[in-house]
Amino acid sequence: MNGAVSMTSMSSYAILGCGSVGHAVAEELVTVDKNVLILDRDEGRVEALRDQDLDARTADIRDRAVVEAVADRDVVLILSSDVEANRVAVESIRAASDEKFIVARASDPVTADELREVGADVVINPSAVIADSALRALEQGELEHRAERLAGVIGDGERLAVLAHRSPGPDSIASAVALQAIAEAKEVEADILYEGEIGHQENRAFVNLLGIELSSLGDVDLDDYDTLALVDCAKASDPVVDVDVDVFIDHFEPEVDYGATFTDVRPNVSSTSTILTKYVQEFDLSLPEAVATALLYGIRAETLDFKRDTTPADLTAAAYLYPFADHDTLEQVESPSMSPETLDVLAEAIRNREVRGSHLVSNAGFIRDRDALSQAAQHLLNLEGITTSAVFAIADDTIYLAARSKDIRMNIGSVLQDAFEDVGGVVGHSTDASAEIPLGIFTGLEVAGNNRETLLELTEEAVRAKLFEAMGLDGGSGDGSNGG
Repeated sequence: MNGAVSMTSMSSYAILGCGSVGHAVAEELVTVDKNVLILDRDEGRVEALRDQDLDARTADIRDRAVVEAVADRDVVLILSSDVEANRVAVESIRAASDEKFIVARASDPVTADELREVGADVVINPSAVIADSALRALEQGELEHRAERLAGVIGDGERLAVLAHRSPGPDSIASAVALQAIAEAKEVEADILYEGEIGHQENRAFVNLLGIELSSLGDVDLDDYDTLALVDCAKASDPVVDVDVDVFIDHFEPEVDYGATFTDVRPNVSSTSTILTKYVQEFDLSLPEAVATALLYGIRAETLDFKRDTTPADLTAAAYLYPFADHDTLEQVESPSMSPETLDVLAEAIRNREVRGSHLVSNAGFIRDRDALSQAAQHLLNLEGITTSAVFAIADDTIYLAARSKDIRMNIGSVLQDAFEDVGGVVGHSTDASAEIPLGIFTGLEVAGNNRETLLELTEEAVRAKLFEAMGLDGGSGDGSNGG
């Protein structure tokens, strides 16, 4: 169709073939005061339509005369159950005018393609439409049922503990904030708990700027709470709690069966924040700006600003949150200053880098802030010629590793799984992943003041070898150079 014609400017319609589908469309159009002409070859049907005060005429939609009958119509909807007749009508009407907007009914994908080829602007398949509608109704019904169950579990007690994963990131924190808001709307007191540290600069800025209150798990007694919820906790490094879990919500399948009373795991979305946004909508919460901002940032962070594994559900959740969020705060969160320790870790990683082809592996030595590794890996990925970076270091009795990749041929999550799944915990995606490996696996030693250098050498040799082997570079490739 030539020209930009909007549907709101189209005031005259023709419906060719007025069975159940055509009749339903005609009634809807008349309801909104559209001028509708109906053509159908069944005289009895035409008479019945006229009795309903509809402008209906008897005609075979395959006849050339139909082209003249619809000449003054902006939109032609060809909706008979005879797909071949629909094809003939589309072809004739399109041959007479490039300006009309033609909607045609198909019976399957093959006939849909044929109708498009002869000139239909839009093709509908009623059975597919019904199936989609049924699925949407089912999804909505399931969400309503889940929301009722979640509200019931939360409402059974007076105090709720919401536990995020160890050293929580934006998705975990945002999900906890949303569940806290849901609980408080149900008049249940809720606290957000976590283990480890909030080390990444962006994460600290996120918590501070939004005024999010979190408590260390070690500072509370879980027995003081009536209900325990785990959000975004399906990772290898998650804490094992010694009390019953009542609620478990995540977008990854858990490695541990927590036996929760209420479980909602959706691997078909890319963030737990997306799941919690759906509950916020279902409960029709008056959304505080801080909660909306947190959830939007959680989705953006987990999907790398919608560039990684983003699903329609993630996008619709983000679109819902966008008007309620504080975008000035989001900008501040995403542009934090770099701490001195992170700068030290990055400098050490640059000095110790080894490059094979476009793949870089580096050792950052002994660290206190493990979140600095992910920032170092991201910065090293920006070096010229680098498509994959991996940075590892030792903290306490654990080797921590962060990896990033922009090589479309490589799934860095799978690389780390191949290299370390049998000796440690791995979690990640195609573009970023992390691993935690008990130090004794490679060295048989524990950290002590007199063996730090030995530990570092043994660890570096083992981790580099396993990484390059998993990348398919065990024989060496590229310059194999180290920084200096």
